[in-house]
Amino acid sequence: MKLKARMRIHRHRRFQREVERERQLFRVNERIRVPEVQVIDEQGENLGALPTAQALATARERGFDLIEVNPKAQPPICKFLDAKQFKYEQEKARRLQKAHAKKVEVKGVRLSLRIGEHDRTMRLEKAKEFFDEGNRVAVEIILRGRERAHGAMAREVIQKFVNDLRSDYQLSIDQPLSVQGGRFSLVVGGRKHGTEGKQEAEEEGEDELDSKSVVQ
Repeated sequence: MKLKARMRIHRHRRFQREVERERQLFRVNERIRVPEVQVIDEQGENLGALPTAQALATARERGFDLIEVNPKAQPPICKFLDAKQFKYEQEKARRLQKAHAKKVEVKGVRLSLRIGEHDRTMRLEKAKEFFDEGNRVAVEIILRGRERAHGAMAREVIQKFVNDLRSDYQLSIDQPLSVQGGRFSLVVGGRKHGTEGKQEAEEEGEDELDSKSVVQ
């Protein structure tokens, strides 16, 4: 419990540091304490270097805030902007960047040689859910004991499962069907039809995962 508490405190402190860094990144109005700034007005025109007090007064006369957008320049560069709108745009860009940086995971779906129709349908829905979340899916069958004599059946089960996914998704085979001992698996990515390249997906659906794609 103490370890979990320390981890929560650490995450909270890290979050507070990130918030504080964001606050310090763009100083606004009276928080700009340098004596002189390079000014770009609301039309994008460079007004040159001005005393900070004069720049702030001019910005307010025109109905804008003075925002320091490049504190490392000499003198720092400031713009006439609406602070609330600027903050909104920065937050929007940050969320977009975070979304693009999301790690793609590989989620597993396990089948069996004699899987029932109900269980098979549930695994199809789970695989589709993983695709919709932007993840890839590892489809696998593990053969034990005498089941290892039925490798061809395992390939057929996986092939049919993948073909059923193709009815709703454009698939990309990230890792061809491979066999390691009694474990048969492949990794596939999926994008719903209609998002892009539906015709390409239909053409790709004609391909077979035959024994030539097996990595021994």
